[in-house]
Parts: sequence; structure tokens; C-alpha cells
Amino acid sequence: MIDILNTQDEKGPDYEPDNIKEVVNYVNAITYGLDRLESLPFSLRLIREIHQILLTNVRGSTKNPGEFRKSQNWIGPAGCTLENASFIPPSPTEMLKSMSALENFFYEDDHIPALIKIALIHAQFETIHPFLDGNGRMGRLLITFWLCQKRILTQPLLYISYYFKQNRSEYYECLNKVRFDGDWEIWIKFFLQGVAVTSDEATSSAKAILSLKKKYSEVLYNVDNGNSSYQRLLDLLFEYPIVSKKQVSELLNVSEPTGATVCNEFVKLGILVDDTPEKKRYKKYRFAEYVGILQKGTEL
Repeated sequence: MIDILNTQDEKGPDYEPDNIKEVVNYVNAITYGLDRLESLPFSLRLIREIHQILLTNVRGSTKNPGEFRKSQNWIGPAGCTLENASFIPPSPTEMLKSMSALENFFYEDDHIPALIKIALIHAQFETIHPFLDGNGRMGRLLITFWLCQKRILTQPLLYISYYFKQNRSEYYECLNKVRFDGDWEIWIKFFLQGVAVTSDEATSSAKAILSLKKKYSEVLYNVDNGNSSYQRLLDLLFEYPIVSKKQVSELLNVSEPTGATVCNEFVKLGILVDDTPEKKRYKKYRFAEYVGILQKGTEL
């Protein structure tokens, strides 16, 4: 989490490790997809566009990002072959037919409750496995976009990916129960449990963030002597929780000495923490309590 928030430093974007680039792509794909939903219904076309963003310059970037596969793929442990794969998705021809049927299912008026329907959609997508790589990443994002289009979510705040990773073995076991035994009930129960747990965590985090903002607004009200820069910086820290003195001056549109003064005062008040190694020239400051809230449920 710290690395992701801190990608814009003096080393530049090329310094980002591959796992950080994947998360940045994930965020970019969410932003792009939600903007596109304003003019384009959720569709196979949009899925391909989002997939291309997800795989740009990261793991899988050489495997035709944004294009459905034209060759057979398979699922199993690293290094396995078609002969010893744990599951073999449909052939390319059948895959296209299956994806077309899945797209129709998106909009079928079947009166299936929304959360159950997206559970079915996700399981079908992962079973069809339409891309050579990145199916897991795309399949998890598919949940967010479909729920946003249905207005079940107004913002992409349901981070069910972490629940899947926490319960990785059960996740794959439930999917395989569907594939081999047609046991949809066990999968739907697992999925809905994940939605419930993730929703509770998101609600708890939101309440903690609101409480934190109230706490420090009151602190600043008592010490800032009417200095609006203090309250403005507090608001901005919820968008930019890791900053330098130069960034603070730019965000507040004040001189660098004034920005440094505000930054130092926030350190004294315990809002910001000096997050810079001793010998590093350019200091970075972290809104530690806020970052702590954001980190919950993101690291295994």
C-alpha cells in the first residue's frame, strides 16, 4: 500500500516494481471502465478494452492484451501441461459462443437477485477463461463494473478480491464444484459470504475515516488561528496521504517556506509522520493513521 501511494517520487514511474505496476493498472482500469460505462453498456467490447489496460507493461503483456484467445489454454499449477491440467476451458470456437451467451445473460430479464447473478457471471467467466492471461484480474473487476452498472454500487468500494485471496483454496474448490459437479449452491454461498464480509470491512473503514477527519478538524480548529491552509491541507491529505513539502506548497498554492511551515506544524500535531530515511535529501511525510485504515484488508 505504501509503495502504491508513493509511486510519484523523484525516481519516477519507471522505478515501480512489477507488482506495483499491476495495482496501478488495476486502478487505471477501474477509472477508465467507470468513465466508459457512461456511454457504453457493459459488454464484451468493454471487457476487452479494460483487459488491455490491465495487462499494459506487466505480467501477461506479451499475451495479446485486449484480445480473446485464438488458441487453447488450461488451468493448473505452474508448469503443468494440457495433459495434466486441473481444468481445460472451452476451445477458442466454443469460447466465443460462450462469451456471447454470457453477454446476453448480463441483460436477460430473469428476476435473479443481483448479487446471485453476478456470482453466476463471475463463475462462468472464470470457467470460460477467454484470455491467454489476466483472466483472474479481469474476472474480479467484472464484479465491480457489473454492480456499478446495476447501481448496486455507486463507487467501486467492494474489494472482494482480497476475500478471494484470503480464501484461495476454498475459492478454487467452489469453482471446481461448479465445473465438475454442477454444485452452484456451494459457490453462491461462498460468494455471498465474501460480499458480506467485504461490505462490513468497507463500512468499518468508512466510519473510521469520518471519525479521523472529525478528530483532526477539531484539533486544527483549536490551533490554526483561522489559518485556512491547515483545514485545506487536512482535506487534501485524504486524497494525497503521502506528500513532500514541495507538494504541500503546490497543493495549497503557497510559497515553499509557507508550505514547509504548515507541514512542520502537522508533524508537531501528530497528523503527519516523517517517513524519510535519515540521509535522503527529499523528505516525505505520511498521514499515518489514514494510511493505516487503508491498509487493513489489503495485505496478506
